[in-house]
Amino acid sequence: MSKPLQLHRLRSFIDQLAALLDRQPTEGVILEQGSQLLKQLVSHDDWLPDEFAQPNPERYQQFLLHCDSRQRFSVVSFVWGPGQTTPVHDHRVWGLIGMLRGAELAQGFNHHPDGGLHAEGALVRLEPGDVEAVSPQVGDIHQVSNAFSDRTSISIHVYGGNIGAVRRAVYQPDGSEKAFISGYSNLHLPNLWDLSKENLA
Repeated sequence: MSKPLQLHRLRSFIDQLAALLDRQPTEGVILEQGSQLLKQLVSHDDWLPDEFAQPNPERYQQFLLHCDSRQRFSVVSFVWGPGQTTPVHDHRVWGLIGMLRGAELAQGFNHHPDGGLHAEGALVRLEPGDVEAVSPQVGDIHQVSNAFSDRTSISIHVYGGNIGAVRRAVYQPDGSEKAFISGYSNLHLPNLWDLSKENLA
């Protein structure tokens, strides 16, 4: 018999992040304190419903888990099938990436004076419990891939907006941009608010 999902972990994360944003902190504080909150969330792999952890053989999945009522932040599960990778892309808002299951590789990019886009810095490998930040201030252009060719990996991403509706860009090696809006892979959200079973326990 499977253990019940610990959805209270996600509820607590959402509540604490909303309280942090209520204080209207600087982006630096959001990234620092938000990273600690996300690290607590992804240090446990017992709360993500299976429905939002399913890979697609054709492309990575982005499942919306929660969007703040004022669209100040969104929480998504990224599900990477074996060997899947993103194009080089940006976010246009702050973001936090926490590794839940498996591992992923991230390579940062930057514009050079010649106009081209070049890899910058070391390849970053995220293992379960690791958290990385992105934003226009600290570095916003990267390419991410599943570190494994034979298994699924899952990361939990938190963004400073409704990321599925943000107009962003993918990049070619010459630095040229192509606009895109990602949307989401799911039509329904996890029900975080049915506390009936938990209150009986």
